[in-house]
Amino acid sequence: MSYPIHTVRPVILTALLVTAAALTASARESAPAPIAIQKGQISIAGSSNVHEWSATTADVRVTHAQLGAAVSGPAFAEEIVRPGALAAFEIAVPAASLKSGKDGLDKNMYKALKVKEHADITFRLTRLDPAADGAFKAAGVLRIAGVARDVVLDLRTRTSGSTLTVTGSVDLLMTDFGIKPPTAMLGMLKTDPKVTVTFETVLAIPLT
Repeated sequence: MSYPIHTVRPVILTALLVTAAALTASARESAPAPIAIQKGQISIAGSSNVHEWSATTADVRVTHAQLGAAVSGPAFAEEIVRPGALAAFEIAVPAASLKSGKDGLDKNMYKALKVKEHADITFRLTRLDPAADGAFKAAGVLRIAGVARDVVLDLRTRTSGSTLTVTGSVDLLMTDFGIKPPTAMLGMLKTDPKVTVTFETVLAIPLT
């Protein structure tokens, strides 16, 4: 059973920071979001016919989080589930902030991601579904290298005081986003088009 975005529980609503991603075609300037990222990390991992590789960033930001009514204070958890409480939710990750620790790999990655033309990887929430064992599936639109695709993220959440920790992952194919898997060594090194995006984000939610 699917839940509209304005009726799901607050833990699920805020869980869409991910990431990794992740992840608007450009960063939109808007009013300060009612939900802030305290810290976060998004990693992309893949493999080639020679070795495995990974790249990580801690640069994750909320670009749009619009509440339909004043929702804050100790009753935030109850208020956010009311119809119309959350009208929109989007996040962004600067593609050029991803680092592998290897200059050559980073250069090929940025070229494949078209970072000059499309600076941000973005994710816009559209729907959330409960899954087994208290997990959730977050459906939304992921835009990478200027190409938007519908994706579903697997999420788990943990609350502690005024913070919410969100972890999850999603498998993607570079080719689904028009990205040609990078090659090197005159074509001897070939990258597998499948990558796994994992994320862990700590959110600060308003209590006053």
